[in-house]
Amino acid sequence: MKTLTALLLCWIAPFAAVAGGTAPRVQDPKPVQAAPTQTAVTPAQAASGNSAPSIDPAKETAIRKMFEVMGMTKMMQQVLAGMSSNMKPMLMSSLPAGEYREKLADLFLQKFQSKLRVEQLMDLAIPIYAKYFSKEELEGLMRFYQTPLGQKTLSVLPQAMVEMQTESMKLGEKIGREAMVEVLDEHPDLKKALEESAAPPKN
Repeated sequence: MKTLTALLLCWIAPFAAVAGGTAPRVQDPKPVQAAPTQTAVTPAQAASGNSAPSIDPAKETAIRKMFEVMGMTKMMQQVLAGMSSNMKPMLMSSLPAGEYREKLADLFLQKFQSKLRVEQLMDLAIPIYAKYFSKEELEGLMRFYQTPLGQKTLSVLPQAMVEMQTESMKLGEKIGREAMVEVLDEHPDLKKALEESAAPPKN
């Protein structure tokens, strides 16, 4: 149970950190001269937990329009589906053996996906795009995504991201195994302690 709890915390922590307001905020480059006044909170700010500084409504509109051109909703859905596919075998391998594992993994992923909605990720992305791109740059990106090359980029990017994630996990597992073997070979005392701890208890 401790192993499962630790694994779930590792998965959930990045999303919890973002939802808690640790995502990059848009900084207002101009000093405030007058007394602060209450401003309307945009959907993106409400989702990220940020009420200030405000995002220029025209800029947020440009970002949302660019997301529409990009087909961002479908793209994020594909990425989430690929992420879930990669998460299932990891979760299965972390659980003690038993026929229950697949059902538990499926139910967990269903619950996880129902709580992490694409709309939430879209709203979280807006302050980040607003921080790094000007309105003019956003309009330039929009024009690019409407070109044949831009359309091809959008069509292959989700699958490319899933494949990169899958291959990165495979590489990490390979390097992890190699590193563990080398460490144990270099430290026989640790290797012996590991073997003794893994051995079944003597009666």
